[in-house]
Amino acid sequence: MIRRFAPALIAASLFASHAHAEQPTLYVAVFGGSFEQLLKDQIVPPFEKATGSKVILVPGDTTTTMARMQAQKGKQTLDVAFLDDGPMSQAAQLDYCETLSDAPVYKDLYDAAHFKSNKAVTIGLDGTGIVYNERVFAAKGWAPPTSWKDLANPLYKGHVQFPSVTNGYGIESLVMFARLNGGSEQNIEPGFAAIKASVAPNVLSFDPSPGKISELFQNDSLWIGAWGAGRTQALRNQGVPVKFVAPKEGAMALGLSVCPVKHDAVNALAQKFVQYTLTPDVQALFADEEGVAPVNKHTVLPPAVLAKVPDTATVAAMLSVDWDVVNAMRPAWIQQWNRQIEQ
Repeated sequence: MIRRFAPALIAASLFASHAHAEQPTLYVAVFGGSFEQLLKDQIVPPFEKATGSKVILVPGDTTTTMARMQAQKGKQTLDVAFLDDGPMSQAAQLDYCETLSDAPVYKDLYDAAHFKSNKAVTIGLDGTGIVYNERVFAAKGWAPPTSWKDLANPLYKGHVQFPSVTNGYGIESLVMFARLNGGSEQNIEPGFAAIKASVAPNVLSFDPSPGKISELFQNDSLWIGAWGAGRTQALRNQGVPVKFVAPKEGAMALGLSVCPVKHDAVNALAQKFVQYTLTPDVQALFADEEGVAPVNKHTVLPPAVLAKVPDTATVAAMLSVDWDVVNAMRPAWIQQWNRQIEQ
């Protein structure tokens, strides 16, 4: 673990002027599992202490948070939301997010962190690829997987994990299978056909919740799956014997993003919280605990942590997704997925 008390120092220096204000409350939508625990244990407390605020975490996956913001548009109960970068682009387009206030920290970020809308920002870069159970593979004398097509290998029947397309890793995996079979975001049918015919028969679980996936890998029910580099590293940190592989056909880029949720008036504290997540010391915590590559150029990581995150070459080689197309089609794809794949 690294620099455990640094967030307290950076928060105090950034927000000392708020220390004696009346206690406000921030409701922050977060990914569940290890991400929620990291914020609860190490990131939120220094912010609360420095600002005199109370931060209430609202766990859920991207689809759940998007649905909440859609239902509450114009009367939002959330103040800050973490989402995958694709749905975050849609949230910005739908005016769920407030324009980011100017702050020095934004000048310290890599270009990939910025959204064209300037209503959200990426806090860490992840990749979608293959996760496998090192303990099982070693016991059986198998070589590590190298390809997306390994998910269709009958050798793994009944022991494959493939997340639902309500999940960011799931939607990117669907797009990848479409591309591998002559399709694309604009022509997704080859992806559905390939998954239905060759992957779905192998699948034990479509559940995208980190807790369930951790349990199934830990008890050796799962041997291989489609998942993210960051989430895989979070499981490794918990002692789960899993390892991430960037498939030879390419891993898919996926950013973890945050935005201040739009209200009638700009919420200055929500803006400060977003800025706080981008400071080097908080970025280092995201890298250490969640395995995502930092977006702040000034983040310094020790060698042990550098080994956990996608390196520069891996990030540069990642494939991108046309989120404008995916966001427009995603509701229909979810319905088709439920009918054809998880029926």
